[in-house]
Amino acid sequence: MTVAIKRDVLERTGEAPASRGEETFTLAMRHSGSRQVTLRYEITGPVLAPILIVGGGISAGQHVISSAEFAEAGWWEPQKAALAAARVLAIDWIGADGAFDCPIDPADQAVAIATLLDRLGIARVAGFAGASYGAMVGLHFAALYPERLGALLSVSAGASAHPFSSACRSLQRKAVAIGEQGGNPAAGVALARALAMLTYRTADEYRVRFDAAPTVDGDLVRVSAEDYLDAQGLRYAGRTTAAAYRRLSESIDLHRVDPATVRLPATFVAVESDWLVPIEDIHALADAVGGARFVLMPSLYGHDGFLKEEAQMAAILTDFIATLEPAR
Repeated sequence: MTVAIKRDVLERTGEAPASRGEETFTLAMRHSGSRQVTLRYEITGPVLAPILIVGGGISAGQHVISSAEFAEAGWWEPQKAALAAARVLAIDWIGADGAFDCPIDPADQAVAIATLLDRLGIARVAGFAGASYGAMVGLHFAALYPERLGALLSVSAGASAHPFSSACRSLQRKAVAIGEQGGNPAAGVALARALAMLTYRTADEYRVRFDAAPTVDGDLVRVSAEDYLDAQGLRYAGRTTAAAYRRLSESIDLHRVDPATVRLPATFVAVESDWLVPIEDIHALADAVGGARFVLMPSLYGHDGFLKEEAQMAAILTDFIATLEPAR
């Protein structure tokens, strides 16, 4: 249940403590029949500010930015100042806890968010700011519920997954399966995440960061990037199950939305060095959505540009939030 908001605080300041809650309901899924889902969420920010749904990659969750009530840094902590002008609502993705082992479409996430809004008594939100997987979910929400959304900010997502990117993810899922078959699912997840890190960044960044000569360790040769990739994989495997990795990775590849169904103000952001979601795919999507704005973000960091290019992303978010309709 939602944490109760103190009336005297609202009357004096128009603000409320950040709160977390969960709602359980039956969800009719596109590929998996009807399932009981428990959706966990967090709300933070001024009560009278425009309501903004925020979603990130498959490793992002309900905790976007820190607050007095939840002081740990959120997954988009560098954007705290930009997001301060909005009332932020975010969820833990269905399947992220590993307890939901079946095909999950991004559209299922969008329907779940709409159901959560019903439970919270929110008829309409001012905006949806999504990046990577969150942008895919935002596109589906815009297509399914145009009457419930004021505007969309979509960062690093096309109308569908690129076939080459899907091929890369299929190999990551095979690494997970090999780990499970060998009795060490965490090792499979760690290897899959390390492989994924190669797709999130760029060859130019690796040239800058990992140009040291290989070393001989016993009778093995190690290259400069291995320690970094191993650490990233192990850290992710410590908080993500094999089922969660497999199902959310699959969900990215199930993404497919008809641009003609997105009929509301939309801004599409592409990172110039992102080969996971190429510029031309996002540009084509923006061209197909009537009146959409296209923004190209220069970056060394590829698909992770929305996390690494803090100043550029803050400017984009600030401009987007400034256009949102006030809370009603």
